[in-house]
Amino acid sequence: MMRMEFLSTLVALVAVLGLPMCIYADEGMWLFNNVPKDYLQKKHGFTPDDAWLDHVQKSSVRFNSGGSGSFVSADGLVMTNHHVGADAIQKLSDEKNNYLRDGFFAKTRDKELKCVDLELNVLMSIEDVTERVSAVVKEGMTPTEAFQARNKVIADIEKESKDKTKLRSNVIPLYQGGQYHLYRFKQYTDVRLVFAPEQQAAFFGGDPDNFEYPRYDLDVTFFRVYENDKPLKADHFLKWSANGSSPGELVLVSGHPGRTSRANTVAELEYLRDTGFPFLLQRLYRWETSLSVFSDRSAENGRRAKDELFGIQNSRKARDGGMAGLLDPKIMQRKISNEQTLRAAVARDPKWKDVGKSWDIIAEAEKKRAKLIRPYTMLEAGAGVNTAYFSIARTLLRHAEEKDKPNGERLAEFRDSNADSLEQTLFSEEPIHNDLEIVKLADGLTFLCNELGYSHELVQKVLAGKSPRERAAELITKTKLKDVAVRKRLYKATSDEIKAENEPFIEVARILDAEARKLRKTFETDVEEVKRQAHSQIAKARYAIEGSSVYPDATFTLRLAFGVVKGYEQDGKEVAPYTEFAGMYERSKEHNNKEPFDLPARWVEKKAALDLKTPFNFLCTADIIGGNSGSPVINKKAEVVGLIFDGNIQSLVLDFTYSDEIARAVSVDSRGIVEAMRKIYGADELADELTGKK
Repeated sequence: MMRMEFLSTLVALVAVLGLPMCIYADEGMWLFNNVPKDYLQKKHGFTPDDAWLDHVQKSSVRFNSGGSGSFVSADGLVMTNHHVGADAIQKLSDEKNNYLRDGFFAKTRDKELKCVDLELNVLMSIEDVTERVSAVVKEGMTPTEAFQARNKVIADIEKESKDKTKLRSNVIPLYQGGQYHLYRFKQYTDVRLVFAPEQQAAFFGGDPDNFEYPRYDLDVTFFRVYENDKPLKADHFLKWSANGSSPGELVLVSGHPGRTSRANTVAELEYLRDTGFPFLLQRLYRWETSLSVFSDRSAENGRRAKDELFGIQNSRKARDGGMAGLLDPKIMQRKISNEQTLRAAVARDPKWKDVGKSWDIIAEAEKKRAKLIRPYTMLEAGAGVNTAYFSIARTLLRHAEEKDKPNGERLAEFRDSNADSLEQTLFSEEPIHNDLEIVKLADGLTFLCNELGYSHELVQKVLAGKSPRERAAELITKTKLKDVAVRKRLYKATSDEIKAENEPFIEVARILDAEARKLRKTFETDVEEVKRQAHSQIAKARYAIEGSSVYPDATFTLRLAFGVVKGYEQDGKEVAPYTEFAGMYERSKEHNNKEPFDLPARWVEKKAALDLKTPFNFLCTADIIGGNSGSPVINKKAEVVGLIFDGNIQSLVLDFTYSDEIARAVSVDSRGIVEAMRKIYGADELADELTGKK
């Protein structure tokens, strides 16, 4: 009876709040096991059946370096963005072969270059394990007890699944902890570079055009997956559309959006506005400045830092846009008004007391988070010791301490379910450039002094009586961790053996580890666990209101989004949905072919060969966010019509709220990709493979 009264009152609450029982715009990053089929049929006349969804799911790829992709041929060919693949391209480059700058194309498969440490994941199945996970958290448990109990059962579920299926198995919290799903992934680690354009072609317009529109970017790269030293025979891949898309057409996006905050409470948004984003932007600005100065010293410095600098600049601009959304009174007032109305309705009914106090619990947790974030970022997140060597050292130190614990009691990254990925990263043959690492570490140590105070006991121990620059140079010139063989040996060592090694970065990690672990534990139990339980109560109420029309915030797991090809109006002018090759040449001419609007030489030389009216980039209303980069854009037949690579500047508020008024996803057009491959790069063999020609 109480359950029925609860639901009846919630339904009545829908009318009070004006909340929708379904999503009316093309909003949503939908779980593949909860796609709004009725809405798609009613709005767009399309109902994807289970076979269609299974095919698209298993054709989609997650890049563990960050980003999305898809299989696009029966021979394991994978398409993603150039900026998603740039990390792998950079690691394959050197002073002689600058593939990031000059591009790369393997005309035959024996010329395809094996990537250093790239891991691709394909989602094979989803299983709801909410009941088993939730059952272990008992009433009266402290946050620490609840966190430990939940962690143990999650570790057990993951290990059981991996042992049984041999697939990577991860339990993913959804709806802020309201549900838990077990995701099983097929892992691929033999991945080879097939084709990449010059970065200037992929990122034409550089930072000034980033998140803007019109755009003219060939932001595409192709890799190939191998098994047993042979190209993978893919059971599922997306065919290429012969005709591309058209204005107003329904398009769908299958990808891995990273993180959204749409279900956040007002207190959480205020934390981000007042503390989280300002602090993050402070870090990004100083990091960008440091790498920019290093890059300007020589062409080789610029090559070494280029990919990392690009990522930082991209993150900085994205967070600037997100901050603008948090500072928009209209957005915040809408969030405040909705929350106040819901809280007032809950407060009127004593049966909802547990839900009613959830917002206050989250607000208190956010106050603790604000106090923790700076020391946590410096020590546990490693911003104060910013170098690849410290990450390696701490992994080795902690692995020696964690590996003998029961699986369910280890830090999450050391669970059996994550062992393959951890080793793939730890034993990477990625080139580490000591001059760049000294610059990064010196800046990190300076940041550590600024945030914790020069006189702080840990700061003094880490600096060991030297300036940040001197200490950085000393540590990096003395470390042995550049040698992968040393890492492999220490990975098998005991804690005592590692201590006897006298490795300088491991000693720094040891100095900081007790305090870093303490901060992590406090953050996980007193902030994240407390919020998880409170959000679970709110999520149950929201789910009861909106039913299956509710989609969870993004978690870097596979989602389906959809929308239509459509331009928008800005400052009284219509922005057309498509750009053409002709527009790129005109934009370059406007800027006298000066950086970042300069064209690679081959684009100038072969201009006459191009059909300049070929669609190059296009807009759609699909709901995307960071992590969707590299997602295929497909039509109802599951054919590729484009490749997501960006959003316009107005889309950066999508972290917090969806709007299709002027927010747009930006894609490379499938027709532009093939035209450039054939006419500019002479990659007819690859274009034939894509389009199914023999």
